Amino acid sequence: MSSVPATSNEQIKEKLCQLYDELFTHNGFADLQLEIKILKRGQKEVIIRCGKQYRFVVDYQKTDLVRASQC
Repeated sequence: MSSVPATSNEQIKEKLCQLYDELFTHNGFADLQLEIKILKRGQKEVIIRCGKQYRFVVDYQKTDLVRASQC
């Protein structure tokens, strides 16, 4: 079983912005979904659905909440 490499929160934000830009310029209907699950070991799984599924695992600590709110 292969493990999913840990990703930074900034990489996920970049991917989300990239997908949004693609959908906004698309000439037709578009759908974008974001799901965040809490995992064990202080991690979260972020799933972006946009035709494909993009899955990320991010290390998370409660102190990250303060930094994440400064987007």
